[in-house]
Amino acid sequence: MEKLPLIFIGCSVLAGCTSARQEIDQNKRPNIIFILTDDQRWDALGYAGNKIIQTPEMDRLAGEGTWFKNAFVTTPISAASRASILTGMYERTHGYTFQQGPLKEPYIQLSYPVLLGLNGYHTGFFGKLGVTYKDAEKIFNEADIYDRNGNHPNRIGYFYKTIGTDTVHLTRYTGFQAQQFILNAPEDKPFCLSLSFSAPHAHDNAPEQYFWQEKTDHLYNDITIPPPVLGEDKYFNALPQEVRDGFNRLRWTWRFDTPEKYQNSVKGYYRMISEIDDEIGELRKLLEERGLAGNTIIIFTSDNGYYLGERQLAGKWLMHETSLRVPLIIYDPGEKKHLEVDDMVLNIDVTKTILDIAGVKVPEEYQGISLLPYVRNRKPERVREALLFEHLWKLPEIPSSEGIRTSKWKYFRYRFIETPEELYDLVNDPLETANLAQDPANRKVLEQLRKKCDAQIKKYTKAKIVSDYTPPEDLDMSF
Repeated sequence: MEKLPLIFIGCSVLAGCTSARQEIDQNKRPNIIFILTDDQRWDALGYAGNKIIQTPEMDRLAGEGTWFKNAFVTTPISAASRASILTGMYERTHGYTFQQGPLKEPYIQLSYPVLLGLNGYHTGFFGKLGVTYKDAEKIFNEADIYDRNGNHPNRIGYFYKTIGTDTVHLTRYTGFQAQQFILNAPEDKPFCLSLSFSAPHAHDNAPEQYFWQEKTDHLYNDITIPPPVLGEDKYFNALPQEVRDGFNRLRWTWRFDTPEKYQNSVKGYYRMISEIDDEIGELRKLLEERGLAGNTIIIFTSDNGYYLGERQLAGKWLMHETSLRVPLIIYDPGEKKHLEVDDMVLNIDVTKTILDIAGVKVPEEYQGISLLPYVRNRKPERVREALLFEHLWKLPEIPSSEGIRTSKWKYFRYRFIETPEELYDLVNDPLETANLAQDPANRKVLEQLRKKCDAQIKKYTKAKIVSDYTPPEDLDMSF
């Protein structure tokens, strides 16, 4: 069953790796379950203050573990974000997004599953990888990589996998595979199980955008979802013309442009998240039954945020908090104290945290910080003053942008269109409604943030390991 990578790049190329496997007592190292959802915004669970959605298992993980209040993705688009999670690096460094060809080999060899596998972990992956690489399944000991079936513009997009003779929803299928992995995991090794649910991503080419299981049909039926904040015309009209004409608006017409569509879509989105919640509950039961619960750390997050009609948009891609902010929970059964963290953290921090949990040397190329000190109630290795965000895919329908965020300010700009810079006071204007970039009183702040943004861009561009462009193998647009 072992399918470790065929090659491992030497340390002359990758300064941070070690050529020899580390000598560590396998029996003392914790198991790791890393759960990634698709398009789950930060407040789409009860613990975050959502009074409608039913997510008791996510809430329990957050209430028993460490809840990161201000977690963000470096890039609010699935392909680049997932590559960043896999490699622990910014898109500016690894260079991967849609239509850029496969993720380059040096970055694959620095990915967390490769390093875990080389250092004694039994690794598994089930679900949506979202990163093109020819031998992707070989970087895990066990893997089944799949996503929504885009060839079927109907429920078959989510209902095409089978358990025995039953055709099941992808969420149930991923949960089943996770259970089988745990039941059959070798007893002489710790494991790292990565689960990547396709839900709650809409099925873009289907007239009905959201597909859930019959068991959740009853959820939210007696509730009227409140209208989206910033749903008025003035917030849409304030956007650049290219955004108003782009995919964010097109997807809004598919999902939210009538009250009926809005109610059905948000309830469908919530039902799909509730179904993931069910699978988390079943996994935790199984861990208890197998005597593994006390030595299994669970990490939960999403690949990007999501507009549920705010600014009359759907999707992600832009630099607003709605698009960038995600839930992040780390549950360590060895830590009995619940913690909430205010500091800003990133998706690339998860990668370094996984290796830190496993006791594996972290490559110098990694650009995140370990979140384990937060979980252990210790001083973090550093607290970020500012976060760089970027969306580098040059696609006219999704205008490319970049920006920087501090605890008080957000600055961003579009890269290939002529439109003013944007500056928001997040303390006094958390919904980002008043662009202060043209206000002379904020000129110094604007200049400082522009310089910070430029400096970080330069830093992460220089960090590239390879810079050659590979023609795309496909034009998958299921972003």
